[in-house]
Amino acid sequence: MSVKLSAAALSDLPAKVPAPRYDRSDLKAGILHFGVGNFHRAHQAVYLDDLFATGADHDWAIIGAGVLPSEAAMHEKLGAQDWLTTVVEQDTGHMEARVTGAMIDFIAPGDTARILATLADPAIRIVSLTITEGGYFIDASTGKFNPKHPAIVADAASPDAPTTVFGLILAGLKQRREAGAVPFTVMSCDNIPHNGHVTRDAVAGLAELFDAEFAAWVRETVAFPNGMVDRITPATSDRERTLLRDEFGVEDNWPVFCEPFKQWVLEDKFTAGRPALEKVGVQFVPDVSPFELMKIRILNGGHATIAYPAGLLDIHFVDEGMAEPLVARFLDKVERDEIIPTVPPVPGVVLDEYYELIVRRFSNPKIGDTIRRLCLDGSNRQPKFIVPTIADRLKAGASVDGLALESALWCRYCEGTTDSGAVTEPNDPSWDRLQETARAAKSDPSAWLAMSDIYGDVAKSEVFASAFAKSLKALWADGTRATVERYLAGQH
Repeated sequence: MSVKLSAAALSDLPAKVPAPRYDRSDLKAGILHFGVGNFHRAHQAVYLDDLFATGADHDWAIIGAGVLPSEAAMHEKLGAQDWLTTVVEQDTGHMEARVTGAMIDFIAPGDTARILATLADPAIRIVSLTITEGGYFIDASTGKFNPKHPAIVADAASPDAPTTVFGLILAGLKQRREAGAVPFTVMSCDNIPHNGHVTRDAVAGLAELFDAEFAAWVRETVAFPNGMVDRITPATSDRERTLLRDEFGVEDNWPVFCEPFKQWVLEDKFTAGRPALEKVGVQFVPDVSPFELMKIRILNGGHATIAYPAGLLDIHFVDEGMAEPLVARFLDKVERDEIIPTVPPVPGVVLDEYYELIVRRFSNPKIGDTIRRLCLDGSNRQPKFIVPTIADRLKAGASVDGLALESALWCRYCEGTTDSGAVTEPNDPSWDRLQETARAAKSDPSAWLAMSDIYGDVAKSEVFASAFAKSLKALWADGTRATVERYLAGQH
């Protein structure tokens, strides 16, 4: 018999599934979090669950907040189990489940009045975000906040009736300012370089559209710490729900499966205090930039490097991709020849050892991460994880053959069929545009690089454009395997 997860059933959990080691009725909210997805529940919420288990900081519990209609399903599923989440760590020879309880409430998407009331509450001292790389209204061609995005223009026209995360944050800060209360800290937990600065620019950039003096106050008064977050957390499917029920005897509407590894490096810049997360492994540093760059280029760039050749070869799981010698060797050559040389020294880290750790993590056969997830949203991920590395290589006068091939593989993937002819289902918010452009690029590779919002000045480089065109033509003429093999053999 399995146990259906709920607060009332915590005492009935199987012995091998620990419940929260604290009384959830003692918790009080200190954090409002936008973006209650799998990564947040496997990362920030787990760190807080660990901290609460020490008996400390029970006034820093999480209230989730939904903004997008798509978040309604998560709200419904988690609400039915009293906001509890089962987190399952998996690795070779290791599988461990626990129930976490750091989130004590979740405001449904569309309940703007309640979100604003919560933001105005002085007890809320941190507003955190995991809204994905594409949620920050960044113009990829400039790398800066885009004030002309329709959603931003709409919020600027009606700042008292916001619909975006940043409009809601501004409305909350305005209430705090008018009440003479200390502003909350805004803490991004997304995989974006300088995520604190990016968040500040979005919040203040929106404010500048309707109140320049308020925008200046935001920049001067509100803390936006930069942070580097890391834990591989695949999407949840019926596979994970069934595995949890069969292996552990727990029924969870939306469990989270993840790797054992997790990391959080954070700047210690908070306006209204913070939980003592250093007690549970969070590393506080004066400057997170070196850690950010290392992770974004080596890990996220590495994900992009294996995603598209594996996708074109019809490989389903990430560990299966790493088990394919062609994919693993391609990753190794691109990382060692072109990506790692662009990463400056990181305090206390040997980059080669960090890369070897990444390879082991990618090869984890238990995590169930999919190649399709890695291929997702390239239009937002490539400008952050790959294109800046290309730019640095070009600036240094160094080879970009491997990264040009990575870009060509992405283009070929976006055409919509694999090498076997299987149809690739839409896998990007801009899929229609990408597919149309990829099909045009089959005969004219420059069409792909003409997407200036993605490639920016990199597309103007004759060196890169030539290498990209050569790779793309080879992919169409000879297929993924032969093209990558030639690159690995130095015949490019």
